[in-house]
Amino acid sequence: MAITHLFAAAAGAGAAVAADRLADRLRGTRPTETTRMVGTTVAAPTAALWVTDFLNAAYFARDEDERALDDLRLAFAIVTTFWHEHDHRAIGAKDVLSFHRAFGTARLKRAGGGAGTLDTDALLAGGAQLFGEWFRDAAGDPARRGWGIVFRTAEDKDAYDPEIRLQQAQLGPLTPPEAPAAAQIWSTYPPVEVADAAATVAAMEAVEQWPEYGSELGRFTALRRGGLRGQTFEIEVIGFPSPRTPVLMRAYVTVDQLATSEDDEEARDAWLTQLRLGFAARADEPSPIPDGAEVHAILALTSHEGHFMGRARSQLLVYSHEGRSYVRAIGIWDPMPWHLAELYEQVGQGAQHAFWGMGAPEESMLHQLAASVARRHTTG
Repeated sequence: MAITHLFAAAAGAGAAVAADRLADRLRGTRPTETTRMVGTTVAAPTAALWVTDFLNAAYFARDEDERALDDLRLAFAIVTTFWHEHDHRAIGAKDVLSFHRAFGTARLKRAGGGAGTLDTDALLAGGAQLFGEWFRDAAGDPARRGWGIVFRTAEDKDAYDPEIRLQQAQLGPLTPPEAPAAAQIWSTYPPVEVADAAATVAAMEAVEQWPEYGSELGRFTALRRGGLRGQTFEIEVIGFPSPRTPVLMRAYVTVDQLATSEDDEEARDAWLTQLRLGFAARADEPSPIPDGAEVHAILALTSHEGHFMGRARSQLLVYSHEGRSYVRAIGIWDPMPWHLAELYEQVGQGAQHAFWGMGAPEESMLHQLAASVARRHTTG
């Protein structure tokens, strides 16, 4: 036990230093809006080092050809399930002992191929030791997975109240862009092809499943009862201030606008016209909506105070064009305060572009959404 504990602490030391450096860089003119966003709502600051180290063991510390995003999502689910199984109290420093008992031996045996790493079998075995044998089957059962949690039964999933986590989120007010339109930054990213537009909209409306679309750069977790309209998400973003030292940051966005081809065509068309005109005034950015495209849904994810993009709005568009269907992201934000602008220039811009579809599929939530839709489309 002692050896395992020391090993994990040493492996996570780089992550702790990176987190400190990131927090220092986030301390700007209004530090309470930014530094409190380092970490996650389910884990106390005292657990930040070892929780990050655990995620690292399941994915980032493994050789690239050994990595599987399902393992990263499973590791995230184990952490969140531990929070759920312990009456939703914040995970703390003392809980590292439970995790070392469950995963320490496998890490020492290099289960994931490298020093201190974990593979799928080790994650499932450790989860079974933490929670009980029910975990092995439940982890692979969509009827018992939701909101990033593995539930004992489908009935437990149905009874879960996501607003328990919302109460712990310290949610600030909405901060949409407010600068004059000419001063705002408008950006779009390459469209990601999907197998079926209607199935993609349905997957987005299944808000409890958004953690299953998580990429190696982050995931979204719904915090409110109900569906997509008015939904608030916690974004857990994984940053890399130094190699193999992932650092978790969080931010919040709310769907304050939603229009689909079925429920509000007039609002949808007015919104699309506004976007087309806005991009037409910016010669350096192509229009995200091809002429002749059929738009099935568009939604706006508006930032809350403390978001690392400042005053921002991300819009997701599902459309069909020339017999193929796509999902695409559109970003609009105000010029950032200097401390956020520096962070964005150094580490944020590349991650933002990759997350919304410009990089490798493993980095992009939209690619992971498309992959999930494709699997259901094929098996369905």
